[in-house]
Amino acid sequence: MENIVITPLKGIPLEEQEIEIVERKGLGHPDTICDLIMDEVSMNLCKEYLERAGAILHHNIDKSLLVAGEVEVRFGGGVVKKPMKLIFGDRATFEVDKIKIPVAEIAIQTAKDWLKRNLRFVSPDEHVTYQVEIQPGSQALTDIFKRSKGILGANDTSAAVGWAPLTRTEKIVLSLEKYLNSKEFKRRFPETGEDIKVMGFRKGRDLDLIISMAFVDRFITDEKCYFERKEDILEDIRRFAEKNFEGVGKISIELNALDVPGRGVDGVYLTVLGTSADGADSGQVGRGNRVNGLISLNRPQCSEAAAGKNPVSHVGKIYNLLTHKIANRIYEEIGLVKEVYVWMLSKIGRPINQPVITAVQLMADGEFDKIEMRVKDIIQYELENMEEFITDLIYGKVSIC
Repeated sequence: MENIVITPLKGIPLEEQEIEIVERKGLGHPDTICDLIMDEVSMNLCKEYLERAGAILHHNIDKSLLVAGEVEVRFGGGVVKKPMKLIFGDRATFEVDKIKIPVAEIAIQTAKDWLKRNLRFVSPDEHVTYQVEIQPGSQALTDIFKRSKGILGANDTSAAVGWAPLTRTEKIVLSLEKYLNSKEFKRRFPETGEDIKVMGFRKGRDLDLIISMAFVDRFITDEKCYFERKEDILEDIRRFAEKNFEGVGKISIELNALDVPGRGVDGVYLTVLGTSADGADSGQVGRGNRVNGLISLNRPQCSEAAAGKNPVSHVGKIYNLLTHKIANRIYEEIGLVKEVYVWMLSKIGRPINQPVITAVQLMADGEFDKIEMRVKDIIQYELENMEEFITDLIYGKVSIC
C-alpha cells in the first residue's frame, strides 16, 4: 500500500472557521440542465453499447452548451420568440461489428425525455432545438477499451478530491434548494420555476441566504401580484428555516435581490418557461454543482466535470465520485474524524484501480496509527471493488450533482 499516504491535517475545521460561502444551482439552472442531460445521454449510450457489444465502449459526452433563447415576458403570460438550442459535443463510438449506433438520436431523445420529466413549462419539441456535434473518438483513446475486458486503463492523467462531512451551511443550502424544487412546494407555489440558485454566506454563526428564483409570468397578473406572491414565498421559506435549520445564529433570507418596485416587468424576475435559459442565461457542462451537489468555495476543487464522462475509464468521473465516497466512509465508520479530504491521481493507461497516489488528510481524535490503518483498509477495499462501484455509475445509482 505504498501508494496510499495518510497524514494529519492541522488547523480549524471549516465548521468552526469564521467565513464560509456555499452555492447550489437548482434543477432548472442552465448549467444543471446541461450536466444532468449529458450524464443521462452517457447512461443511455452505455445501455446501447451493452446490448450491442456486451461492453461499454468509448464515449465522453461532457461538452455541451445550452444557448439561451429569446422571450417576451408579460404579466399574464409571455411568448417564446426564439427557442433555446442544446448543443451536444465530444466523442462516442458510432459502430459496433458493422452495426450503426444511433448516437445522435439517442442524445436528442434523452434530452427530450429529461426536459419533459423535469421542467414543467418547457415543451421539448417547441421550445428547444438540438444540434449534435458528437464525433468518433481518437484511435488512442478508443484502443484503451480493446486492451482489457476487466478494469480498464485510465484515459487521462488527472486528479480529483473529495471530503466529508458536509458542514451545517452546506447541508442547509442543499436542503433548501431541494425543498424549493419539491413537488409539494410547486403544488403550493406553481408560479415558481425550476431555475433556483441558493447562495449561503456564513459569518460566525450567522447565515445570509440569497435566493434567485425564476417566476413564471403566466401566473403573475401584475406587479402587485408578483410582490404579494414573493412575500408569501419568503414567509414559507422563513418557516422552513425555523423548523429545519438548527444550530444557526441569525438567519437573513433575501429573494430575487434585483427586484425594484415600480418598474413593471423590467423590475421583477419573470420568465416564460421557468428557467432563465428561455431568454437570459446560457448553460454549460462543468460550471455547475460539484458531484456532492454543491459549490463550496472554502473546499479544494478539481477542474474535471463528472457529467457525461464514461463511467469505465474516465477518471474525471470515477475518481471525482469515489473520493467523496471514501471520505464519507472514513468519516462515518471511524467515528473519531472531524474532517477528512481524499485526493486521487491517475496516470493515463494505468489501471484505474491502481492510482498513482491516494492521499488522505484528516483531523481526528485518538491514536493516529490506529486510525491510519483503518483508513487504509477502507481505501484498499474500495480499490479492490472498483468494478462494483463502476456498475453503480453505469446504471445511474450515484448522483453527479
